[in-house]
Amino acid sequence: MSQGQTLQSRRALYIGGLDPAVTETTLRAAFLPFGPIQHIDMPMDYAAGTHKGFAFLEFVEADDANEAIYNMDGSELFGKSLTVNVAQAEKMKLGSSKAVWSTEEWFKEQAGVKEDEEKQEKLKGEERDAYMLKEKPLTA
Repeated sequence: MSQGQTLQSRRALYIGGLDPAVTETTLRAAFLPFGPIQHIDMPMDYAAGTHKGFAFLEFVEADDANEAIYNMDGSELFGKSLTVNVAQAEKMKLGSSKAVWSTEEWFKEQAGVKEDEEKQEKLKGEERDAYMLKEKPLTA
């Protein structure tokens, strides 16, 4: 099953607000009472050497995931309040709902047309400068 299908199945949970001391074993122990766990993913911050403060947990059954949300959202683990909800697929963060390739500029840039236009503008500017130098005598 692909990641997109897993996230849409309502069996995968996002768990935020994790203390740095929480490990995969701790998380498994905290959520195991709600049902069998299929997979746990704790993204790592390799610079700090710890997890990023959140995890994704997938239950075998969607009902178990719902029960975990009902019981664990807002609860405390290692003194920090947890946020538990159904995981959602990553959304675009560019601030636009339009595809990049939907603009004419993108096609021109990909085809190299934009570069040709810039070269032509530069050449026209150089020609104009050369003409102006011929018209005006240089004064010393």
